[in-house]
Amino acid sequence: MSAEEPSTSLRAHRRLGWGGRVSAFRGVVWREMLRFAKQRERFVSALVRPLVWLFIFAAGFRSVLGLSITEPYETYVLYEVYVTPGLCAMIQLFNGMQSSLSMVYDRETGAMRTLLVSPFPRWFLLSSKLMAGVAVSVVQVYAFLAVAWFWDVEPPRMGYIMVLPALILSGMMLGAIGLFLSSTIRQLENFAGIMNFVIFPMFFASSALYPLWRMAESSVLLHDICALNPFTYAVELIRFALYGQLNTVALAVVVGVTIVFLGAAIFAYDPSKGLIAKRRGG
Repeated sequence: MSAEEPSTSLRAHRRLGWGGRVSAFRGVVWREMLRFAKQRERFVSALVRPLVWLFIFAAGFRSVLGLSITEPYETYVLYEVYVTPGLCAMIQLFNGMQSSLSMVYDRETGAMRTLLVSPFPRWFLLSSKLMAGVAVSVVQVYAFLAVAWFWDVEPPRMGYIMVLPALILSGMMLGAIGLFLSSTIRQLENFAGIMNFVIFPMFFASSALYPLWRMAESSVLLHDICALNPFTYAVELIRFALYGQLNTVALAVVVGVTIVFLGAAIFAYDPSKGLIAKRRGG
């Protein structure tokens, strides 16, 4: 190695300093927001799913499902109020899977190659892609909460602000899971089948629709499955944050799962080490 090569590498590193990374991050987020803005049906479908649950299913279950006082609620609440945090997490779950679908599509069209061959670190690019998806999901959740407010779902006003960090963390966790799954899917056609084995079990086997204590009354096994489901902790993190409280267990689980799956996704997208390399070698 010549003496000129380290100095050249050092100059390149300086050009890719914080200013360059901020510009790259802004570009990735802006691209995702533009894609979201052009896909109006994606925004509508993101709202239709939780609103159907809120307006139809919750109204029907209200008369047959009794709820004792459950934290963080200080009194009895309508079933619509209880399921709202779970529906917020559902929006983020579907958005995380939608983002992973776009990753598979970009890989098939070659757009992903353009992103990954840039001089920025792979972990930075994938994290930027993840945060871009989180930004989209947060917009969708707040739009849903605005509609739910007209349906008498009215958490404390400060809750709308305090829930933002919880939405970012839960969105990162669910997006990281989707990001890892996108690295394991070879073809776009296989995406729908795999998602059906991820989205619906995660949503229904959680505390999104029923408290865990009620699960334990009907089936101890089902309760244990729900307690092991990371989606449960995303729901509870959002639920407590909406009412100005912090669920430390949920916070620890969400952060831990995010680190594990984001690290696994970064490894899987490494062309020399991850799943991509193994598929090429096969």
